[in-house]
Amino acid sequence: MAVDLKKMSDKELDKLSANVAKEQASRKKSKLKEARAAAEAAAKKLGFSLTELVSQQKAKPAAKRAPAKAKYANPADPKQTWTGRGRQPVWFKDAVAKGADPKSMEI
Repeated sequence: MAVDLKKMSDKELDKLSANVAKEQASRKKSKLKEARAAAEAAAKKLGFSLTELVSQQKAKPAAKRAPAKAKYANPADPKQTWTGRGRQPVWFKDAVAKGADPKSMEI
């Protein structure tokens, strides 16, 4: 069934597009219904209801970590600090390039 889209009017294309969207939604709903029935059957086979299985799998909230403590300080400006994680700050790179030992900048 080849459809020549170039020969269709804008109105015909809009109608075709709407029909395609409806069919896709209908198929998705049908597949969802089949999947739910299969899941319920599998749960029942093991002696559970689907609700029991789903209620056991609540997502845990992500644990919040405290910000990392500063490990290095800029000798020229002690207000500039770095934790040692992530990208090295420019002042740290410059100091190391000039021969400074990273241990000498530790807090």
